[in-house]
Amino acid sequence: MQPAIAILEFDSIARGIEAGDAMIKRAPLDVIRAGTVHPGKYLVLVGGLTADVEEAMEAGREVGASSLVDILFLPDVHPEVVASIGGTRRDDGGEALGVIETSTVASVIHAADAGVKGARVVIRELRLADELGGKGYVLFGGEVADVEAAVEYGVARIAGSGQEVAHVVIPRLHEGMSENLVADPRFLLRAQGVEKAG
Repeated sequence: MQPAIAILEFDSIARGIEAGDAMIKRAPLDVIRAGTVHPGKYLVLVGGLTADVEEAMEAGREVGASSLVDILFLPDVHPEVVASIGGTRRDDGGEALGVIETSTVASVIHAADAGVKGARVVIRELRLADELGGKGYVLFGGEVADVEAAVEYGVARIAGSGQEVAHVVIPRLHEGMSENLVADPRFLLRAQGVEKAG
């Protein structure tokens, strides 16, 4: 786990690459991951010591300001958020499911961090940008009251960002929906699985 992470989201690939280069040149970082996401955006994620991540983030802001869509700085990121960014999925989420959907990657990660820090929940999955038209969503699992609290914390953390945020709490997710979420959330793969079975 890194002590801090930052994500800068750009609407220009060229500016994103330039900003990422400036960030890694400005401060020593433990992690830098950068690349394109749909629809034609560029993400730069950095991790390391808090002061170094802050310094790198400032360099990215300076260079890519005109193309910056969203920004995230988490000086004390929750370990589950780091694992979820890395692709970890959990299917032992408890009786309730909470969903927060945002229009940017940075904001959904912010919401996920707030939710998992504020309530006794697990992050079942964190989906980011690709195959989602640039959106992101987080799935929380746990007891109903805890999931409700996590969703409230997550939505409150990104309130005022000016972005559309969709959220819902399902007290008892039907087994059929749960199976679909555990298997793969992408419709085409699920539909192809049905055809193959028939």
